[in-house]
Amino acid sequence: MKHIAFWFDAISPYAWLAFQRLPQALEGLNVEVAYQPVLLAGLLSHWGSKGPAEIEPKRAWTYRQVAWLAQEQGTPLQLPRPHPFNPLALQRLALAAAPAGGTPSRRTVELLFRHVWCRDGADPNEPAALAALATAVAPQRNPAGDEVKAELRQRTQAAAEAGLFGVPTLVCDGRAYFGQDALPMLRAALTGDAWFAGPAWDDAGAQPPGQQRVKP
Repeated sequence: MKHIAFWFDAISPYAWLAFQRLPQALEGLNVEVAYQPVLLAGLLSHWGSKGPAEIEPKRAWTYRQVAWLAQEQGTPLQLPRPHPFNPLALQRLALAAAPAGGTPSRRTVELLFRHVWCRDGADPNEPAALAALATAVAPQRNPAGDEVKAELRQRTQAAAEAGLFGVPTLVCDGRAYFGQDALPMLRAALTGDAWFAGPAWDDAGAQPPGQQRVKP
């Protein structure tokens, strides 16, 4: 059996799209998936990057693309308002749904994603809706407790130190596959595509840096 870590932040529409497409991508394979909550903002901060919604033209493109992708794959998606929003409460709730050091179930993760992307543009941090979500999740630990808060920080730092730079990222056999559009690549690796058996993976990733931009 292969083990896959699905690193996600509910703030990402691409993570929602990948989550919905994952069963199809892994159909017929002997795999186990562990859903790993992480803070996208922490990864971006670690690498000095901006999120797609922080660059105005890219923001418009991102929302157009995810809307098209959603209808193309038959996944419900309504952009929440506001977006981006602070996902701390959701990511802590995901961790709190599992024992210390554990990972939330697929059901829990789906509840979180649907809370964000399937409520007709509602604010994900609206208190009454958050309370209803917490009731549905029935966390084992206190999402607002110091233990859960520290664990989310630690997981985010560990992910950054392992080279993760965004979500969704799926890690299998020490290789990281970034983005919803990497699912076919992951399936190819899992089904024995010869490209992954040779030096191609390492060679492609060893391309030396070229010209570097100088910050003003």
